[in-house]
Amino acid sequence: MSMYVRVKHKKVTYFLHVEPSDSILEVKEKLQALSEQPVDQQRLTLVSTGQVLEDGKTLAEQKVENDAVVALQYKLPDSDQYEEIDIQKHDIDDTAEPHS
Repeated sequence: MSMYVRVKHKKVTYFLHVEPSDSILEVKEKLQALSEQPVDQQRLTLVSTGQVLEDGKTLAEQKVENDAVVALQYKLPDSDQYEEIDIQKHDIDDTAEPHS
């Protein structure tokens, strides 16, 4: 059964069509095509639990469900550390004139 996950990094949200049987590595490969960040520079964390998702396990094995929110972190330059989780809301310009 197909599902979607929302992968968030700062103000960017990627909506990925995935299968519960997809591995985290496969999800990272899809993200690499969109973000141009190599798989080995990415870390995915399930926001609802704070669990870092393991490359060799599937979404189902790690209890990632349809419409889950996953945080994307990139490895810091010249380091083995990853950036802090940073999910920001989109700025909406509510002062703009509505279109007629």
